[in-house]
Amino acid sequence: MTEQRVLSTVEDTEALGRELADDLRPGDLVVLDGPLGAGKTALTRGIAAGLGVEGRVSSPTFIIARQHRAGPRPGAIAMVHVDAYRLGGDLDELDALDLDTDLDDAVVVVEWGLGVVEHLADRHLRVLLRRESESEVRTAEWAWIESS
Repeated sequence: MTEQRVLSTVEDTEALGRELADDLRPGDLVVLDGPLGAGKTALTRGIAAGLGVEGRVSSPTFIIARQHRAGPRPGAIAMVHVDAYRLGGDLDELDALDLDTDLDDAVVVVEWGLGVVEHLADRHLRVLLRRESESEVRTAEWAWIESS
């Protein structure tokens, strides 16, 4: 079932991320897609907060993948944050990241991952973000998708 929400502020986007984190477990794959400025990193910050990870969450554009250890809070879950934009669909470079091994112990969140990483898991949470032109208002649409 696809759900949708209007996100008027960055805080709304981060709050949605915290809500989505409530349903995530180690081994889950989250695929984020949307244009520049749509809120992918803000949503990831919210997911990280909800999972209880350590460290500041920022876009991993230049390092491609950043690992965040689970914090000290009971039930905290580690997260791997990937920016697939620079991979340009290069599956060899994606395979070199060994994301499938991270899926056993962490939630893997991939920005720009649509059409690139879905094969890594039997199912994934797909989140599509849109930003209204000349506005800060964003729309998020998300659903769990079974891999074929």
